[in-house]
Amino acid sequence: MRIGNLEACPGEKKAGWIPVDGTPYRLPVTMICGGDGKTTLITAGVHSGEHVGVQAVMELAEELRPEDIGGTVILVPIVNVSGYGQRGTSMVWEDGKNLNREFPGNREGTTAEKICRTVTDVLFPAADYYIDLHSGDYFEELHPYVYYVGPVKEQVRAAAQAMAACVDTEYVVESQVTTGGAYNYASAAGIPSILLERGGRGLWSRAEVEADKADVRNVLHHLYGGAGMSDGMRTEEALHEAGKQTLLTDVRYIDAPCGGCWYPFFSAGDICEKSAVLGEIRDYFGNVIHICRAAERCVILYQTVSLNLPKGSPMVAYGVI
Repeated sequence: MRIGNLEACPGEKKAGWIPVDGTPYRLPVTMICGGDGKTTLITAGVHSGEHVGVQAVMELAEELRPEDIGGTVILVPIVNVSGYGQRGTSMVWEDGKNLNREFPGNREGTTAEKICRTVTDVLFPAADYYIDLHSGDYFEELHPYVYYVGPVKEQVRAAAQAMAACVDTEYVVESQVTTGGAYNYASAAGIPSILLERGGRGLWSRAEVEADKADVRNVLHHLYGGAGMSDGMRTEEALHEAGKQTLLTDVRYIDAPCGGCWYPFFSAGDICEKSAVLGEIRDYFGNVIHICRAAERCVILYQTVSLNLPKGSPMVAYGVI
C-alpha cells in the first residue's frame, strides 16, 4: 500500500507525513497494513478544536497491530493542521474557512481548499470505507450521535448504515447533504462513510476517548472480523443493546438571527416538546431580543453554551422526533 511517499507492506506499520502542496503544512499519517483486504480511512481534527477524536485516533494508531486487521487502516489524527497549531477556532487559520464546507477542495485555492484537495486526491482514492471523528466546538455542548448520508447509491447507503449501527450512540442521523463535508463528499463518491460526534467545549476525557476507540474497533470488527479487534470492544450483548438506536432524518440547524448574549434553557440530549422555548438572546442591557422555539417535538443534538453569540453563528441543532 502506498499513500503519497508513504509505503507499507503486509505486516507493517508505517508513520509519516503527506505534504499539502502550496502550503507549509503536512498531514500526519499512520498506515497499518494487515494484508490484501479493503482499506479503512479514519480521520479526526477536520475541526481543530474537537479534541476527543484527535486523541482517540492517536491512541488507535499506536494500539492497532497489522495482525489485527484483514486489510489496511489509514489514520490521520489532525486534518486541520493549520488551525490546530494556532489553537484558534476550528477554522483554517489563514483564510477562516471551515474545512467541512470546502470539499473536494482546489489545489490552486486557499489553504483550506488545498488541504481538502490533498485529502480528496491522496487519501480518498485509497479508501474503501471512511470514519470521521468529530465533537462539538469550543463553544458547544453535544449529545453523542452518528451521521451517514442517505441520498447516495443504495449499496453505499446500506454499507454506511451498517457501520453506523455498530456505534454506541442513542441517535443516528441520516443526512440529506452530499456536498461540502469530508464524509458527505466521500459518500457521494462511492465510499461508505460515517461521521461520529462525541464531546465538546474543547475538552476531552478518558471516558470519551475510550468510547470513540471502542466504536471504531466495533466498526473495524464489523468490516474485518477477527479477535484482534476485541481489545476495548463491547460485548456482543452490549452491542446489541447499543443497536437500539433512534433514526433521525430531519435535523434543524438554527443560526443566530442577531448577536447578543445567549441563554439556553435545556441541555444537549434533552427531549423538547413542540413550541418549547429552547433559549433566549438578550442584549447587553438584559432585554430579550429573540426567543428560539422548537418547531417540532425534538431532541437537542448540540447547542452553543457560551454567553457571547455572534449573528449568524450556530445556536442550536435538534433532531425532529
